Amino acid sequence: MSPYRDHRAPGGRQNRPSRKQRAMTAKQASNKGGTGAGQTSDAHVSGGVRLQKVLAEAGLGSRRACEQLIVDGRVEVDGSIVTELGTRIDPETQSVYVDTVRISTQTKKVYLVLNKPAGVVSTMSDPEGRPCLADYVRSNTERLFHVGRLDTETEGIILLTNDGELSNRLAHPRYEIPKTYVAKVKGQLAKDAGAILKAGIDLEDGFVKVDDFKLVDSTPGKSVVELTLHSGRNRIVRRLLAEIGHPVERLVRLKFGPIVLDEQKQGKIRPLRSDEVGALFEAVGL
Repeated sequence: MSPYRDHRAPGGRQNRPSRKQRAMTAKQASNKGGTGAGQTSDAHVSGGVRLQKVLAEAGLGSRRACEQLIVDGRVEVDGSIVTELGTRIDPETQSVYVDTVRISTQTKKVYLVLNKPAGVVSTMSDPEGRPCLADYVRSNTERLFHVGRLDTETEGIILLTNDGELSNRLAHPRYEIPKTYVAKVKGQLAKDAGAILKAGIDLEDGFVKVDDFKLVDSTPGKSVVELTLHSGRNRIVRRLLAEIGHPVERLVRLKFGPIVLDEQKQGKIRPLRSDEVGALFEAVGL
């Protein structure tokens, strides 16, 4: 199954025909030997890169598999379905969608995910000489910035990119990007702890509540909990759990929106896959 799914981005795409309808129209036009109104003729850039090569380099599969995506009417460039294999585009300036989900084609854009260890400062440089995010990036550190923060002792997912628009949207409260954490805390939780956190707590900087909460494990004097919330306030998880009487001993962020830590080892950094970048675009309407 393709990682790309039907998507209607904000800003006018909702009123367009469905992907299936557009694909059928494009395929009918292709079978008749035409391009269809507003298709290849609109997208084609003389001297550009062949569309199937752009798709393959973005991680959509082999060149032949990407050719099939085009023939099947599943690829859009700047809002127009393209079905002709000879189409050339400018991947640095044109927007490409597969199954209506945008993919990253700009070779100068960098999208990384780090499993941050405890003790690392969430900055690209530190005047005190402490370990920081730049220590995990081999080059172009001056061009990269992190999406949000993790406090120094918190571990787990942190994203780094030079895509300013995506970064700003991911960090903006209006998009309510969920983050999931697992925390080891002191004490055994009361049965109503989850209900209290879901109902919300008034902190000194305002009201906040968790979207989801579950008890993972409990031993005498210790508990392990998992919680999801979309607030990005400073040390918010630690403050919430301390407020209900359970100070955090260890905290790990497992998920940031659609990006999941999975088996990525601590201290390791990797580029995001094309479908992961597409999922981030989708989450913020790009």
